[in-house]
Amino acid sequence: MEFSCKFLAIFLAITILTVTRTLGNSNVPQKFVDRIQKSNHTNNWAVLVDASRFWFNYRHVANVLSIYRSVKRLGIPDSQIILMLADDMACNPRNSRPAQVFNNANQHLNVYGDDVEVDYRGYDVTVENFVRLLTGRTVNGTARSKKLLTDAGSNVLIYLTGHGGDGFLKFQDSEEITSQELADAIEQMWEKKRYNELFFMVDTCQAASLYEKFTSPNILAVASSLVGEDSLSHHVDPSIGVYMIDRYTYYALEFLEKVQVNSQKTMGEFLKVCPKRVCISTVGVRKDLFNRDPDKVLITDFFGGVRPTKILSDPIDIEFTPEKTFEEVNINIPLEGAKPSYNFPSQFASELFD
Repeated sequence: MEFSCKFLAIFLAITILTVTRTLGNSNVPQKFVDRIQKSNHTNNWAVLVDASRFWFNYRHVANVLSIYRSVKRLGIPDSQIILMLADDMACNPRNSRPAQVFNNANQHLNVYGDDVEVDYRGYDVTVENFVRLLTGRTVNGTARSKKLLTDAGSNVLIYLTGHGGDGFLKFQDSEEITSQELADAIEQMWEKKRYNELFFMVDTCQAASLYEKFTSPNILAVASSLVGEDSLSHHVDPSIGVYMIDRYTYYALEFLEKVQVNSQKTMGEFLKVCPKRVCISTVGVRKDLFNRDPDKVLITDFFGGVRPTKILSDPIDIEFTPEKTFEEVNINIPLEGAKPSYNFPSQFASELFD
């Protein structure tokens, strides 16, 4: 019996490996390939982190606020975005335009806006709070809005920007998170079923070193520079004397601004947004842990909050008319003369816990 079980396990492993390697083969039915490549996530979340303080790091705040604006525009609600800003540039006394943050010298768009919801601000942006957030181990009394309430059906975007080096990212210029700590936190997320797929995006010097230790499945990662390379800023605004945005994020946003909620643009296209001739640094990509072809993954699978919908062209009559019985309009009258009660699907599956 033990030999038979081992033989069966080996046979299944070989079968799965064969199917995986031949997905691109014309002999495999296209419907099967499409089903494998289709996302089965049910919700989208974003964790956006600026880890730098001080006025000369203005561009890092502009980076993260620009990504924040993009994911909100594409449908992820504030309730599913965790925004961490290590410094408040909008209220900095050096800011000649109070309550405003711009990502270009033309001052075309105030990315701080009127409805920015910052979840962690200033000295609350720490390595401990970031790791607690990812792993779901927030301290008692933490507001619900400050928790990453993901599940096994969640696609999660993690965007980090700041100052980094080989294997670390600085927080507040006083502490660091290492690539191993990041990998451990994401491994806990996977073990605790806190994500379906994860897109890790980081804009910092030697950014690719931060995803080298990842071993958890279903992770697609992109970094603004390889190990040994610096990530560069894009342009300066002479009126405030600081750089406005980093080069990689600038070109990523240029791409995202052309994306609409019904767009067919893919993650494969997004991974190519900043070639070395414009980025100067070499963009790093890691996709060996990801089980789908990025060229067939919609960008809204991570940057949007789009849900599958069914569009009906015919009008729906929801009014009660004498020609229809109570049963046809889903109304029950338990006793003669009693008011009808409407049956709605329960919001919570409480019957599962009886």
